[in-house]
Amino acid sequence: MARTNPLQFVQQVRAEVAKVVWPTRREVLLTTVMVFIMATLTAIFFALVDLAIRGGLQAILGIFG
Repeated sequence: MARTNPLQFVQQVRAEVAKVVWPTRREVLLTTVMVFIMATLTAIFFALVDLAIRGGLQAILGIFG
């Protein structure tokens, strides 16, 4: 692999960083809110599944216990 000197490396890094499209404050806020909403919905879903499994197991153990 070809080696570059430190000056060329820094120039290449600056050129690549200049190509990055940074999100706006509004985009960051919206995606953050969407992540919190999805995390909350996922937590509710798994809590309900846990309750259903627990109730089913208690019913089965109640029959045989």
